[in-house]
Amino acid sequence: MKVVFTGIPDVLLIEPQIFGDKCGFFYESYNERVFLDKVGISSHFFQDNHSRSIKNVLLGLHYQIEQPQGKLVRVVVG
Repeated sequence: MKVVFTGIPDVLLIEPQIFGDKCGFFYESYNERVFLDKVGISSHFFQDNHSRSIKNVLLGLHYQIEQPQGKLVRVVVG
């Protein structure tokens, strides 16, 4: 896993190591131990949701005051 610290506080670019061959590919999208080692954040990852948005729309990001949540955004294309 490659972690790139961006100019925006608390926003990280996480690039998984992809293992591919003629049959396809595999990658580990999240590993708690590796994330702790590279980023220094110890947090339990309770939920992972996947959504697909149409062009110029980003679903799934909502500002929450009562029960704040961290968001993991995965860009698959583009």
